[in-house]
Amino acid sequence: MSDLPLSALFHHAANAVAKANNLPTIQNETQELVHSAVTDLQTLQSRIAALSLFSENEMLEDVATKDLVYLLVPYVLAEVEGRVRTVDPVERLERARRSQRLYRVFLASLETYGIVPEAEKALYAQSVSSITDAQKRRELKINQYQKEKEIKTRIQEVRKHRNHGTPVSDPSSDFDLIVSLLPDPSIKSGLLDDDDDEDDADTEDILRETILLLLRLTYGQAHAQLQSLEQEIQLLRNAPSRPPEAFEDPRRAKDREIVDMWRLDAPLPQGGPDGKGPLTDSSGRPLRPFTILPSTTNREQLRQQVFGPDHRLPTMTVDEYLEIEQQRGNIISGGGPASEARLTTKEQLALDSERDGTLFAEEKVEEKRQQDEKWAQYTDTHPKGAGNTLNRG
Repeated sequence: MSDLPLSALFHHAANAVAKANNLPTIQNETQELVHSAVTDLQTLQSRIAALSLFSENEMLEDVATKDLVYLLVPYVLAEVEGRVRTVDPVERLERARRSQRLYRVFLASLETYGIVPEAEKALYAQSVSSITDAQKRRELKINQYQKEKEIKTRIQEVRKHRNHGTPVSDPSSDFDLIVSLLPDPSIKSGLLDDDDDEDDADTEDILRETILLLLRLTYGQAHAQLQSLEQEIQLLRNAPSRPPEAFEDPRRAKDREIVDMWRLDAPLPQGGPDGKGPLTDSSGRPLRPFTILPSTTNREQLRQQVFGPDHRLPTMTVDEYLEIEQQRGNIISGGGPASEARLTTKEQLALDSERDGTLFAEEKVEEKRQQDEKWAQYTDTHPKGAGNTLNRG
């Protein structure tokens, strides 16, 4: 596709990235789209450099509106590099460093042309991970999110104005928005058409504002991706190296068998080529791994509990439980108004001793006399306050 126009090549790559963004990264279909986009974007980046579309000596007003969108090429390529499926940590580290360089090139180009206001540059330059105060870290995240939301709302307003007030659907990702800014080669039309004479000044101003807003939006997202990449690169650098066996050629399997033969903890034989031979040899040595299962009765009990509740059900009612506890003597009865109105033992004894002329009264009188005598003897041998041991100095 090297002979395609720049707009068509970028449209094809951005469309592939937009499709891959909505698919799982692990799928082969996604990786085909990702690798195709990487090839197209690398070609596009080389052609842009050869044409010298951008220069450090230019001002933002010197860059044509149709060329502004190509400032997004390093950002899109960095995003695609992060979606390449990798297994080797070394390869993943190289991909992460490549994305890191592309993000920095993208940020530097926007700062060179002064596209991002100073307030936004200061807002996104702060690293969330470097702030130790949780409250300040939360405030920074909220401010960055609000600024991103504000720019997205402004982009939607500009796109709605471009369509003469007709509501436009929200793009599922920034890549869909980039695709909408590029002419579709199949229908030969689009916002960035090569024939600028057909667009009036008002339409070009709206288009330029949309691209600049998109560049400001991706500027903040690139900063966030850079912070994540720095943490990932640090983890990959400190990760332990994989054992050589993980990268060993299958043709060296015979050598591994020879090494295993001389190992002190040599693996057990499998008891046959299918692993279904006898469990032990004549000396009782295990020939293959096996699992001891429970008896048939236990297995039947476990099978019956498969569809049972995940908690233990009650075995008796509350009334039955209280009755058993009362029989055990674990429930205290009495108390309340009835217990308060009942006479004490001493009061009942004094009342019973006042019943003159009966044998019962005489017995209670004698019992009361003995109690009074015991109390008198106790007070003689124990001075008042002798039992109080709490308030001593």
